Amino acid sequence: MGKSTMLRERVASVAVRTVNRVSRLTGRGSGTVIGGRVGIKIAPDLVSALARGRTVILVSGTNGKTTTTSMIVAGWGGDVTTNETGANMPAGHVAALVESQNTRVALEVDEAWLSDTLRTTRPHVVVLLNLSRDQLDRANEVRHLAERWRTALETYDDAALIVVANANDPLVVYAAETRANTLWCDVPTTWIADALSCPKCTLAISHVGNSWHCSCGFAKPVTVTSVLGDELVIDGVTLNLELSMPGEFNRSNATLALTALHSDGVDVEDAVRRVNAIHSVVGRFSVRRWNGHVLRLLLAKNPSGFAAMLATLPEDGADVWVAINARVADGHDPSWLYDVPFELLRGHRVYCFGDRRLDLATRLDYGGVDYVVVDDDATVPPSKGTISLLANYTAFHDWLARSQP
Repeated sequence: MGKSTMLRERVASVAVRTVNRVSRLTGRGSGTVIGGRVGIKIAPDLVSALARGRTVILVSGTNGKTTTTSMIVAGWGGDVTTNETGANMPAGHVAALVESQNTRVALEVDEAWLSDTLRTTRPHVVVLLNLSRDQLDRANEVRHLAERWRTALETYDDAALIVVANANDPLVVYAAETRANTLWCDVPTTWIADALSCPKCTLAISHVGNSWHCSCGFAKPVTVTSVLGDELVIDGVTLNLELSMPGEFNRSNATLALTALHSDGVDVEDAVRRVNAIHSVVGRFSVRRWNGHVLRLLLAKNPSGFAAMLATLPEDGADVWVAINARVADGHDPSWLYDVPFELLRGHRVYCFGDRRLDLATRLDYGGVDYVVVDDDATVPPSKGTISLLANYTAFHDWLARSQP
């Protein structure tokens, strides 16, 4: 490496820290993206330089990236560099890698950036969670993403790379099946609506019990990890998975995270104890207070995420709050609401919040769900007990900001 290149990278790193610090001090942002953009402008190969010599685990998928990455960080123990705010593109990766010099790194990666991030960070392990539709106004069609993942993994030149992948998502299996060093995980996967036909031949995939196959021969691979209830089995070792966070989807996230750590030589018994102790991830699943109400904040940003969260709600007829926005980070097209199984909320009264509360109310009306449109927060009646508040991305952050622990 030339002296001019090294100097440019040092200058870029200083610029990242300085710009992000100014961003935070002036209240113009969280200081996790703008500095990274400046750094990459100065030194285009900055991610590669910062990742060199580190042990890197990448996590990608449509849902669960932030939670799974946090589980890896906790399970690893000690100091781990990570993009904990969810800034999962190169600028966010640069910011994380500059702020912390730890040799162990866990990064969540936007699905569309997996190929580039493989090349720049040279990870030891990559975790593939799932693929489903998301942000319809600008995201690639989900099968196109599966093709991009497959190409990226086929052409990646490091045979030592370990892929930890969800064996119950046919699109993930299609993407990762060509890698010899793949650890397949048998995990709860409730959303398969985007993989009903075979990605190889387009015929219908047959789902029978806990397995699936296509007549062309494409089928669920043999797994090395499984989870059933509180029993987690990794390479024949049985562990107690007693998570503090709810939902089968979190069992899936934890299983994939712990398999990744095990593959990298981490003591999985210690790791599972640390993962079991997690109660909240960046405000998700946290209990908050607002105007005399006690709220449990649940992030759900697409049909798959909402289906998973709705399955966690108790069947007690209690009021449920749902907040929907359609800003840049959410995607401007809210038509995905019609793919969410809101019929599961029959028997509850749903309070509709957010910029697109009328769109939500219309969808609930079609689903035969009792609802109230909240145009004025003062009209929300007092409540008993803890209310489940489901919100998509920017609506979730609105509520996180306006509520208190």
